[in-house]
Amino acid sequence: MEISASAMRAASEVRVVFGRVKRQLKALAETDDLTPSQSSVLSRLDKDGPASASVLASAERVRPQSMAAIIAALLAADLIERHPDPEDGRRQVVSLTSAGRHRLQGDRKVRQEWLARTLQEHCTEAERKTIIEALALLDHAVEAAGR
Repeated sequence: MEISASAMRAASEVRVVFGRVKRQLKALAETDDLTPSQSSVLSRLDKDGPASASVLASAERVRPQSMAAIIAALLAADLIERHPDPEDGRRQVVSLTSAGRHRLQGDRKVRQEWLARTLQEHCTEAERKTIIEALALLDHAVEAAGR
């Protein structure tokens, strides 16, 4: 199947704009001292709850040795804690500490407020509704492609 010019242009525009937004949001985060992998693990633990190192390594698509280094850095920063797995006492699971959760929530709030303020100051109400509708369409397309 040949891809239409409009689909190619839309894909290019989405990629460019999302890249710009992502860079701006990243610049606002307090987690600058964390690597992208460390930030990703914190977000995954917040979203999915406690997990073993092997589960995290698989989910993040990194080698177990790399995940061990990520976990060590996050433990040293007191952003996660380790405890015995309730289902298998031989294994350890890691979870966010209150400091880790507070840090994530603070970063999210700063990012969301910046984006909301930017949309408020630079877009009309009608334009914001169009953005919401366009993102819903994009989400639908991506969801359908993932099935």
